[in-house]
Amino acid sequence: MQNDMGVIGLGVMGRNLALNIAHHGYSVAAYDLDKIKQNESTEAFEGQNARVYPDLGSFINSLNRPRRILMMVPAGKPVDAVIRDVSPHLENGDVLIDGGNSHFTDTESRFSQMNTKGILYMGMGVSGGEEGALNGPSLMPGGNPRAWPIMKPILQDIAAKVDEGATICCDWVGENGAGHFVKMVHNGIEYGDMQMICEAYQLMSQTRENGPQWH
Repeated sequence: MQNDMGVIGLGVMGRNLALNIAHHGYSVAAYDLDKIKQNESTEAFEGQNARVYPDLGSFINSLNRPRRILMMVPAGKPVDAVIRDVSPHLENGDVLIDGGNSHFTDTESRFSQMNTKGILYMGMGVSGGEEGALNGPSLMPGGNPRAWPIMKPILQDIAAKVDEGATICCDWVGENGAGHFVKMVHNGIEYGDMQMICEAYQLMSQTRENGPQWH
């Protein structure tokens, strides 16, 4: 069987993104080093157009060319480990995407490394949590511009839609480490907003209980 998309990393986010891709009519290959996650995902994929492969070789060989692989692993050394294991099996024009929360400077370094090998590397912010991953995340793809036409149909199909589908929460944000830079800014705004809400709630709560406290 030849698959349209590969997903490496079958935690909650990776598994739900794989299901989302399958729900939109694409065939999905999935892989994880962890046998427990392999078994859990095999059960979750039952009846879906997604399959867990027991080893990296069979996973890669199952993919249509150009290969499209999404890494959903923790930032840092795990990303480098997957790149080290996967890249020797990839060919010129294959697409490798880091969908985790990598720092954009790390993505820039990996982008340069993969560019010398002809591998189209992307760093992509993913927002929406596990529910969004399954039903429609906000996606912030950046990296090698040659990868965008290859990935655009799949990514925009699985992304969240607003305004009755007229607006797709996914578009190209720029080259190199732009995708993860945008995600960093996104997270900063999000957590800043949450902090302000919490502080405002605390202030109003204390004022209600104790009366105005002027200092």
